[in-house]
Amino acid sequence: MASTDWDLISSYAGLLCLASISIYAGAHGSLPTPKKQKSNETDKSVVQSDEDDEDDEDVPDRLSSGDAWLFPIAGSVALFGMYAIMKFFGKEWINWLLAWYFSIAGVGSVWKSAASLMRFAVREERWKKFDRNRVLILKGPRELLSVSLRTPTIALFPLALIPSVLFNTSETYRKSALITDILALSFSHNALCLLKIDSFKTGCILLSGLFFYDIYWVFGTDVMLTVATSLDVPIKLLWPKSLSFASERGYTLLGLGDIVIPGTFVALALRYDYARADGKGTFKKPYFYATLAAYFTGLVTTMAVMHVYGKAQPALLYLSPACILSLFVVGIVRGELGDAWKWIDDGLMKKAVGDGSGKGHESDGNVEQVDGRRKSKSKKRVQ
Repeated sequence: MASTDWDLISSYAGLLCLASISIYAGAHGSLPTPKKQKSNETDKSVVQSDEDDEDDEDVPDRLSSGDAWLFPIAGSVALFGMYAIMKFFGKEWINWLLAWYFSIAGVGSVWKSAASLMRFAVREERWKKFDRNRVLILKGPRELLSVSLRTPTIALFPLALIPSVLFNTSETYRKSALITDILALSFSHNALCLLKIDSFKTGCILLSGLFFYDIYWVFGTDVMLTVATSLDVPIKLLWPKSLSFASERGYTLLGLGDIVIPGTFVALALRYDYARADGKGTFKKPYFYATLAAYFTGLVTTMAVMHVYGKAQPALLYLSPACILSLFVVGIVRGELGDAWKWIDDGLMKKAVGDGSGKGHESDGNVEQVDGRRKSKSKKRVQ
């Protein structure tokens, strides 16, 4: 009987941890910022007048079911286009071009993620005590540019430059796995914070479409594997196949798409838990933990099958059914599947949903109903 390859198993465990932590952090980053009570004072200066709005963000557009249908098509066009370019023109120049692109984008991405991490570390109350620095450029009465940053955020900018500079100035054939992972983790974190789907229906459509997309491009052709292994850019997580982190045996890799796509579904589950609790600071997270556990289980299954058969696997073949099934199982067990399926994440957190007892409850305010085309407000009992 062959001895256990602990080096390879440690590599799988490392990727599992990185992917799960990335989704956990990104999902919490997607939660809306609690709104503060507006002050009635009217004698504030220009800089002070928006102090209470520092963290207010415009409600970003959500991915709808119509957008979800297009993801596999757009992904296929982009993937095959990249493959064709590498086949006919070589991979060197496109790696050079993309390295510059991701290096520049990586500065902003690492900076934003580092600021979020520091804000979490020092807690909200202490964060608010740091000086707030604002640059305002006006042309007459019109505001051209307004940037407001806390002092620690400004101090983090030089540190945010380091990964991108090291990545783009590396003269080795393979970029440093550590630098690649730092940039990739920041990209996935920010993608999960910003890329939001509007409902579980949209999430199921998205995961189902990309389920078939992944199967075809991995099993049906060599396109996915060729692109993933040829592009030396931070769009994948790497972990050395060695307990001592030596690189002689190479690396196991996981594409960011296998983190971000299921991660948006997990993040939606967390926002649903948040909405069920009416946006309270501490709340129960049954749907979030169920979908996160399903993601972890699906990724373990992917790696186990890959290890046994010695062949690359389309991760979404296992991740998509696992995440979708977890939603249905928890919803059915709790008697809330209908509520979950009808819920729309409009970014305002005004919709009444199940209270966790398995029964609906009546909203005490106006419930905003969104069907993608029209909005109406009415009193409604949610069953």
